[in-house]
Amino acid sequence: MFKMLTRLYLILLVTYGLALYIVPEAVLKLFDERNFTYNMEEARGPLKLIQQRFLAVPETAWADVEQALQADFAPLELHLISTDDPRLSAKEVTDLSLGRNAVRMGFYGELGTALTPLSRRVAVEVIWPDPPVDINAMYWLMNILIGAALLGCLLIWVRPHWRDLQRLKLTAMRLGQGDLGARTQISQHSNIGELAQVFDKMAQDIEALLTQQQDLLNAVSHELRTPLSRLEFGMALIRSDELAPSTRVRLDQMIGHVRELDALVGELLSYTRLRSPYERANLEAVHTAAFLDSVLIGFIEEQERRGVDLLVDTALAADAFVFDPRLTARALQNLVGNALRYCQHQVRVSAMNGQDRGLVIRIEDDGIGIPASERARIFEPFYRMDRSRDRATGGFGLGLAISRRAIQCQGGEVTVDVSPLGGSRFDIHLPHTSPRKHGAVTVDAA
Repeated sequence: MFKMLTRLYLILLVTYGLALYIVPEAVLKLFDERNFTYNMEEARGPLKLIQQRFLAVPETAWADVEQALQADFAPLELHLISTDDPRLSAKEVTDLSLGRNAVRMGFYGELGTALTPLSRRVAVEVIWPDPPVDINAMYWLMNILIGAALLGCLLIWVRPHWRDLQRLKLTAMRLGQGDLGARTQISQHSNIGELAQVFDKMAQDIEALLTQQQDLLNAVSHELRTPLSRLEFGMALIRSDELAPSTRVRLDQMIGHVRELDALVGELLSYTRLRSPYERANLEAVHTAAFLDSVLIGFIEEQERRGVDLLVDTALAADAFVFDPRLTARALQNLVGNALRYCQHQVRVSAMNGQDRGLVIRIEDDGIGIPASERARIFEPFYRMDRSRDRATGGFGLGLAISRRAIQCQGGEVTVDVSPLGGSRFDIHLPHTSPRKHGAVTVDAA
């Protein structure tokens, strides 16, 4: 509110200041002749009396009359000047030589200086001085009070807008955090009432859409995976019978296809769940080394089958860190699995403290790596590089997307770069945070 009020108030002050300068100038130029005529009429009477006082005595006594009139007309300044004074304009010289009065206008069209001739060589100059400091201060005080009144009016006008905008902002934040039932509750009579109604309608549509998506997810989970399981079980029963070798080979291929389809459904369900706003990270304090061991022990069989080295290093990591072990394990399994699939001889997994006191889990391999042109797209769903389109090495193109989403649910990120081993390097960045699980203890990653 303060920022919005300050900006609007500064705009008004600048506009008010420019208007004080520009508008009077424009209006005075428009009515310049009328102001000049009025000032001439205003000065005519006092100049006539002054002229009579001087002409009533000899010219040799004019100096005494000047001193007397200066005292009488104070704070106005009165002087005897020569008609050929260089300060006089050509028009003023002409008017005085013809026996006419002359005036100069001051600020805002007010009378500034008046001139009347006494003879062809001498004239009287009467100057209206500027107001004293205290009078000027009074005018400045009036402007300040006007500015304060404008500020008060702006505050009254801005406050309901700010209140409703804050409510709209908080509702948007709650929706982003997964509270799909959040609504603005802003009156339709508000200045942003129409915007709030459109926002609430959008939130309602999003809630309905995600509810339908969740219902579809549950339906697919049951209605599709159940017949797949029955189909695989039926094929397994057939396989137990006496079959011709060629028939057994085709049956094994069919079972492999069913299992592949079942795995694809599982990947789709996992990715959809992670994309759902209902998915929440269950943060808790986890022992870093024990966690990595529990995840990597599942790759021992593949490691031995391929004859590669799987190295683990946790020397630079904190003993414990706060994260979601389920989501982090899922991301780590996908990344380590990919590294084992494409490496030549070695995969290295290391954990260390990040510069922002977070945790970095690094997975490196000595494979052919990922081209720089592909790194921006490998986390997109169903995107597979040419080398991974073969089912012998490639998956469904969802593993990396699932990994990134699983880490993003915890406020982290997954990045990819070149490894010193020669292949690719994936870094899981987990931020330093506090557990939200009831009864958990906050762990300092330092």
